[in-house]
Amino acid sequence: MSFVMSKVEREAFLRETRVGILSVAQPGRGPLAVPVWYAYSPGGAVRIVISSASRKAELLRAAGRASLCVQADVPPYKYVSVEGAAALGEPDFERDERAMAHRYLGAQTGERYLAATAAERAAAPNVLVSLQPERWLSVDYGKMSF
Repeated sequence: MSFVMSKVEREAFLRETRVGILSVAQPGRGPLAVPVWYAYSPGGAVRIVISSASRKAELLRAAGRASLCVQADVPPYKYVSVEGAAALGEPDFERDERAMAHRYLGAQTGERYLAATAAERAAAPNVLVSLQPERWLSVDYGKMSF
């Protein structure tokens, strides 16, 4: 029996609001693996906003590729992992930064978060990571029958 998600299932799962783990190659060490907020629409790139001064951004500039793994941490366990080219660009504040803060924190707390981090963004502007899924791995243990 296969526990692999269909394309529709994995894209729907990735679209849900979850924290993902971004992994980027790190020369001479294991990959950097850190939690990130992200946005995804089926058929598109995974969008992640990070500080331009972060270790993540430095490594992404060098590697040009990354992986993102997203999981359901309660039964039935599921995960989707995508790997592909990662391009860095300028985020649109409304579409990427404000929408992401509202998605993960709600409108009111999201606005407080944006206000509290405004000085950081002014000192080191954010960059938009566009991760284009080329390879997918997925499992849905809810498909298991006993």
